[in-house]
Amino acid sequence: FRANQVIDKVPGITMDETLKAQYIGEAKFLRAITYYNLVTIFGNVPLVLTPSNPADKPFQASQQEVWDQIEKDLTEAAEALPISYTGDNIGRATKGAAYAMLGRVYLQQLEYQPAADALAWLITGPGSTLYDLVPDFGDNFKHTTENNKESVFEIQFKMRPEGGGDDGPTSNVGTSRAPFFAPPSNGFTDANMQRWVVGEFLKENTAGGDRDPRLAYTALYDSTDERGPDFTQVYGASFTSRNFDAGIRQRVWYRKYLDDYFRINEFEVFNSPINFRLIRFADVLLMYAEALNGLDRTAEAYPFVDRVRVRAGLAPLSTAIPGLGKDAFLRQLMHERITELTGESLRWNDLARWGYFDDATKLAELKARDSEFNNFVIGKSKYMPIPQSEIDINPNLDQNPNW
Repeated sequence: FRANQVIDKVPGITMDETLKAQYIGEAKFLRAITYYNLVTIFGNVPLVLTPSNPADKPFQASQQEVWDQIEKDLTEAAEALPISYTGDNIGRATKGAAYAMLGRVYLQQLEYQPAADALAWLITGPGSTLYDLVPDFGDNFKHTTENNKESVFEIQFKMRPEGGGDDGPTSNVGTSRAPFFAPPSNGFTDANMQRWVVGEFLKENTAGGDRDPRLAYTALYDSTDERGPDFTQVYGASFTSRNFDAGIRQRVWYRKYLDDYFRINEFEVFNSPINFRLIRFADVLLMYAEALNGLDRTAEAYPFVDRVRVRAGLAPLSTAIPGLGKDAFLRQLMHERITELTGESLRWNDLARWGYFDDATKLAELKARDSEFNNFVIGKSKYMPIPQSEIDINPNLDQNPNW
């Protein structure tokens, strides 16, 4: 609604034309992200491009119409947005963010050439000097190292000022993610990682023979410190000293975006200052490799996976497993995306893109290691149901199949 207002009303305002174009570009970028989330979560949704009013009862558009509009918005945003910002404007949408999101959109539709073209802007094109991997993987998930060179676009958060209150004007400046992901005594532990994910990190040691360092930043569990529970720290106390019951001891919590590195013996609050990295350059590199592989240019894709692995201390893939064919390389990319991107809200769309929600054999593979997929039904569960409250107020909406 707000993006549509900006896109509709700002053109008529007398103001600096460059700034006007930027504001409209930012609104189109945000609208594109919103519709990307809607089309991948719900499938067929209304496509509303002008300011709405309560009496509107829009029909659903086809998924292709929504994808086309997302591509159009991002293409126009990329043309209008600046390459970078300074000062208080750091964190706003940039040209690189628009191209990265456009690449993600094309890749999700298996349109490999336009995906590669968009992503190349950040890797080999005009944006190649702006982005890189930061030396320390963990710096991507702390509030003290935000908006760094690996950041393509972050949702900005900050600690609420003292005395701001839950209902004050600054009540929503922080993120409430952490308490829902934190372990007992520090949070509600609503979301747990499946333990098989830990095994993915343990499949391969670094070139120096050590454990993949990304595991300790990604998962909080009895052996986040590889020496075991006596040494693993949970908000300033050892895992052992927490005296978790047997069931809890086997759980694995997502550690990315927890405040455990500065909240010692504290309960997480709905006020974390850690920015959510919506697009990281590491993801851009892996998406680019996937696009090249989809174009039967597998040998050319290797160096971009190598960059991600080498930052983690692993041997380059071109050395560890050279000469993979197209299908085997994609399978390896699936592993690489787990070890690099787990806990960053990308997995569902990855699985959808790779066909796991439409193929019984692939779905069986998911069920074999994750019981939460046992209730997944092909032809139904790929998309969430349209909320009944929306259907009640808009008779022009059709419920998703089999819901």
